[in-house]
Amino acid sequence: MTTYDERTGLGDLAATVERVHRSVEGVIEGKPEVVRLALTVLLAEGHLLIEDVPGVGKTMLAKALARSMDCSVRRIQFTPDLLPSDITGVSIFDQQRRDFEFKPGAIFAQIVIGDEINRASPKTQSALLESMEERQVTMDGQTHELPSPFMVVATQNPVEMEGTYPLPEAQRDRFMARVSIGYPSPAAELQMLDVHGGASPLDGLRPVVHADEIVKLIDAVRTVHVAEAVRRYAVDLVAATRSHAELRLGASPRATLHLVRAAKAAAALAGREFALPDDVQSLAVPVLAHRLLPTAQAQLSRRTAEQIVLEILHRTPVPEPSAPQWRAGVRGQQPPGARGL
Repeated sequence: MTTYDERTGLGDLAATVERVHRSVEGVIEGKPEVVRLALTVLLAEGHLLIEDVPGVGKTMLAKALARSMDCSVRRIQFTPDLLPSDITGVSIFDQQRRDFEFKPGAIFAQIVIGDEINRASPKTQSALLESMEERQVTMDGQTHELPSPFMVVATQNPVEMEGTYPLPEAQRDRFMARVSIGYPSPAAELQMLDVHGGASPLDGLRPVVHADEIVKLIDAVRTVHVAEAVRRYAVDLVAATRSHAELRLGASPRATLHLVRAAKAAAALAGREFALPDDVQSLAVPVLAHRLLPTAQAQLSRRTAEQIVLEILHRTPVPEPSAPQWRAGVRGQQPPGARGL
């Protein structure tokens, strides 16, 4: 059995994830940073929110990621008439057994694709809250565990579009990161015409990694060391959102946890067994921006949450670079001068 907890194992982790990366990139041309973020969220045990205008490949990205892994996949098309029980499941009375039997809903899969999540009412959107946070469903007093790995990949259109409902704050906070795909470059769009012109590239997509391998990779990410200085840097960034004059709602403690977990996954993807401030910086915007609510004055000034996060990154002091400092505590070793980390 392959293990990933040794130094050489991180190279195996990166190689395994690279196979998934190449598989997804065969469908989504010219967006390697978007694919990498999706894989980072997967390894960090998070959920991904893909927000963009129609037709740029949001659902295609979610499907390509799901089909590249040998995991159970369920797709939920969110519509205004969708009920919470359609997602979580329902208890049906069995005439023969004279008892209620639980029929699992669409959430009982390892990869759940929520297409156009903001087309459904907030009541239906909230059916995902327990599943996304606790990885379980409670129905009629009974708790039903969800499979592992478990990831929700949801797509949504901008809230300004007709027929959409803004996601509740509690719902947005449960997504580890939000990403916008954006329009492709002219070269990528020309390549898309060649690849997608005859048949969908999803038809030929085959799994390149098994579910049990994903579980091992997730376990490996948990062992990545985060020095105290890096953790304090993440806390400072999140705390700055709570006191910023242009924000009426800052990031939650869950956001801090998600930021550190994502940084550990990014370090593992880079073949490192320790996280750097650079990992935190690179993920601050996708992890924090969707949780923030700008004030009315900031909105009138056309200030976005992404711009505010970038400003906070610019203002917050970065820990001084020191390799021994970041490595302190890796496999229980404390290098000289690392006391207190």
